[in-house]
Amino acid sequence: MAEIGTTLGGRYRLVELLGQGGMARIYRGHDNQLDRDVAVKILRPEYGRDPDFGSRFRHEAQAAASLNHPNIVSVYDYGQDAAGPFIVMELVDGEDLASIVKRSGALPPRQAARITAETARALHAAHQRGIVHRDVKPGNVMIDREGRVKVADFGIARAVAEAQMTLPGTTLGSVHYFSPEQARGDQATAASDIYALGIVLFELLTGR
Repeated sequence: MAEIGTTLGGRYRLVELLGQGGMARIYRGHDNQLDRDVAVKILRPEYGRDPDFGSRFRHEAQAAASLNHPNIVSVYDYGQDAAGPFIVMELVDGEDLASIVKRSGALPPRQAARITAETARALHAAHQRGIVHRDVKPGNVMIDREGRVKVADFGIARAVAEAQMTLPGTTLGSVHYFSPEQARGDQATAASDIYALGIVLFELLTGR
């Protein structure tokens, strides 16, 4: 685990651990060159030991950085460190949908519909550029202080999914949101993202 105060790539100082999951930890960081706060997601170090992962991760991060949409978390940079491969993103002042539903339960239908529509617009913008998210779930949908949706983790899911073919014991995302084709181990498509979004909407409306 990277220590608070560590500087990655000679530039990004880790300030605070914001959360962690099975594949990564996310930190509030500070970009010392541009003097701004950022989010830094550090993947598990075993990904860095996969000889092909670096090129896949770089390619996917570059593709994600090309996305410019108000409902997509911006990707700024990527790199490799002893702590693991990392990606630097826009820091969203807010919380993810998973935390909101856990605290509040089911959302009012109008609010659930608005959040789903904004998420769908983000996915559509990515699909128009040939980018499939592959891991649409409440934990990857941020809501900022103004109530605006910001979808995170474009640029990670595909590289990680392909790496997991050679890393035993790793699983991307949650099976609760997998489309049938993903559950079969087939290639995810834009339709897979829409399927997962439908499950997210169900959860927003029912609280479970």
